[in-house]
Amino acid sequence: MATDDLPSRLPVTDRTRHRRLREQGSLERADLNAILDAGFVCHLGVVTDGRPLVVPTVYGRDERQLYVHGSVASRSLAGGLPVCVTVTHVDGLVLARSVFEHGVNYRSAVIHGDAREVTDPDEKLEGLRRLTEHATPGQWSYARRPNRRELAATTVLALSLEEASVKIRTGAPDDGDGPDAALGLWAGVLPLTGVWGTPVPDPALPPGTPVPDHIARRAGTRHG
Repeated sequence: MATDDLPSRLPVTDRTRHRRLREQGSLERADLNAILDAGFVCHLGVVTDGRPLVVPTVYGRDERQLYVHGSVASRSLAGGLPVCVTVTHVDGLVLARSVFEHGVNYRSAVIHGDAREVTDPDEKLEGLRRLTEHATPGQWSYARRPNRRELAATTVLALSLEEASVKIRTGAPDDGDGPDAALGLWAGVLPLTGVWGTPVPDPALPPGTPVPDHIARRAGTRHG
């Protein structure tokens, strides 16, 4: 199936069906892609030795799958196992007139599936390229590429994006037209934003080493 043939809406499965807060759910593939593109750290959930384990890790993607990586010694990066990956962005605190109505404006994606270990050398490099470029566009071409020893010490997993649950909450508190509106209390949203700071050079750099343009131009831009 070509990329252009991907359905614009995500399929609904028993694991991705929106059972609560359905009005916040989205089946749009574009919303899933936007949430993934806005971040670069996910939480990977697996069951190891009969117990749940959730680890944070960076990721990259193409149109069909998510790539994560780590040490070959990591027990959480075994191919063929069912996994759950989450990516969440907090956009603000929703402060209502009553504590019960407090909430969070957020964007989240939960992806289910069986992780596949990437063993093809070309796809493994492509997965690592996407990981690197997702976090810092331009860095793959700037920095040294992984050598054979480093590749052998690295596990790359691929996870299909076909089974994903997306939820988005925006807007004001929900109690503006209820009895608590007469309390005379302030209510609203306290926004939360992230901004990339000024690059800090490694103290070991020779004096005068310039900051690459692809890094410098991110300073002051919004993250997330």
